[in-house]
Amino acid sequence: MLSLGVYPEVSLKQAHDRRDECRRQLANGIDPGVKRKVEKASEVDSFEAIAREWFEKFSVNWAPTHSSKVIRRLEMDVFPWLGSRRARDIVPPELLACLRRVESRGALDTAHRVLQNCGQIFRYAVATGRAERDPAADLRGALPPPNGGHFASITEPVKIGALQAVAILRELHASTGDGKYLFPSVRSAARPMSDNTLNAALRRLGYTTDDMTAHGFRSMASTLLNEQGCWNRDAIERQLAHGERDEVRAAYNYAEYLPERRKMMQAWADYLDSLRAGANVVPMKRAG
Repeated sequence: MLSLGVYPEVSLKQAHDRRDECRRQLANGIDPGVKRKVEKASEVDSFEAIAREWFEKFSVNWAPTHSSKVIRRLEMDVFPWLGSRRARDIVPPELLACLRRVESRGALDTAHRVLQNCGQIFRYAVATGRAERDPAADLRGALPPPNGGHFASITEPVKIGALQAVAILRELHASTGDGKYLFPSVRSAARPMSDNTLNAALRRLGYTTDDMTAHGFRSMASTLLNEQGCWNRDAIERQLAHGERDEVRAAYNYAEYLPERRKMMQAWADYLDSLRAGANVVPMKRAG
């Protein structure tokens, strides 16, 4: 006995066609029921299915920007080639071929991140009984070292004053105020613009790659807010969406520090306004 679908979703003609196909399989010595179970198991055991399951379980605690980058890297650089393959059947040279494609377009840092994510997925597959080992572990040293150094960032107060302006955001509201993002992607309003777009804008403003990067805004705020000594370190880290490095502490510390973060951001905005206006640079004071 084998179910061929439910009427009316499956028409009578479709049911006849499926019955005839099953009879052909039986004539060739293939059990249609066993074949269907094998195909279903292959779908569950595919690298993409496992990767998406891993992503759903672990991305809950990630910052939205980080989670969107992780799944986009997998969708662009891994799934098209390895997504339909069973995780247990993937061998190191196949994974390396994917990484080489990323490396060939000059995105070496991305290639290293793809390797790291794939290693996490394979280890999850091993833990859930759908793979026997992590082939990503065999590729240690197969890629050149990632580009070293910190993200370029401006941390001198006088120079910061020339770079930030809330008035621009108010003008922008007329264009994107009804959407999810202030700065949506040109390809889809459902995604934010990429770091590359921000970096290109900085280049047009005259800031070189050695002066400032999009990621550098985080370093800028972290450096100055911590140096001023006015704010709780945890509040600063939460505002920058940084995770707690101490795993034990992270398991117990769920505080968001919202009241202090509101005061800190207002003080930070006032501070930037004073720099933009060319005022004397003085240490920030805690608001209130």
